[in-house]
Amino acid sequence: MIKIKRINELLQYVQKMETVSLDDLVQEFNVSKNTIRRDVQELVDQGKLKKVYGGVSANRSSTVPYHDRKVQNQDGKIKIAEMAASYVEDGDIIFLDSGTTTVEMLEYIKDKNLIIVTNNLDFTLEATPYSNLRIYSTGGMYERSTKSYAGLESAEAVKSYNFSKAFMASTGISLTNGITNSSPQETQIKSTVVERSGEVFLLVDHSKFDHYSLTTYCDMEDIDYLVTNERPEDKYKQFAEKNNVTLIFP
Repeated sequence: MIKIKRINELLQYVQKMETVSLDDLVQEFNVSKNTIRRDVQELVDQGKLKKVYGGVSANRSSTVPYHDRKVQNQDGKIKIAEMAASYVEDGDIIFLDSGTTTVEMLEYIKDKNLIIVTNNLDFTLEATPYSNLRIYSTGGMYERSTKSYAGLESAEAVKSYNFSKAFMASTGISLTNGITNSSPQETQIKSTVVERSGEVFLLVDHSKFDHYSLTTYCDMEDIDYLVTNERPEDKYKQFAEKNNVTLIFP
């Protein structure tokens, strides 16, 4: 791959993932770490990326907007949401994570009687007409890039809740680094929710596999259901069978 094309694709990849480690970039583009460092430095010098500990992050001005992320792979996200929602039952106390896939669940649970705790602003607003959905917000700092509430206040808010089911999002998953997230501000609340939930559902489309972001909020063994839009590679199937994780895909 010629350098200019690689750099452009590298920028698009980081913008999509928001925060990426150098090792992930080496794997994704199949070049040496020195080459990645030079490419990253060039984009940093142009003001398009910024260095973070162990990796690189897109500047807010160059990050893919929330609306654009929402329409990426839209059909896949809707299918994932529909499959996940089929496990929601009347009377459940559920947590709905921030993200562009979890918000799609509303269409499939809007007629159920539920208690929902969420840090997802879009879901809260869109669920307003449905009085049968009792919604509690985590509060905390508003994270504009994900349209969610995050930070220590959010994590503290959910420590006393007992969730029957949690529906979680991730910017990347791998067998080596677990379930990861690009925003450290969101990591603590995600970790706390996983600990407080009877069953944990992870909702990720096919593009998130074999990638990882800045922070890990739980291990693969900590989830009960992995819901995705395509059949995962055999290594994930084998891991799921060994660790009692249920794979759900069309």
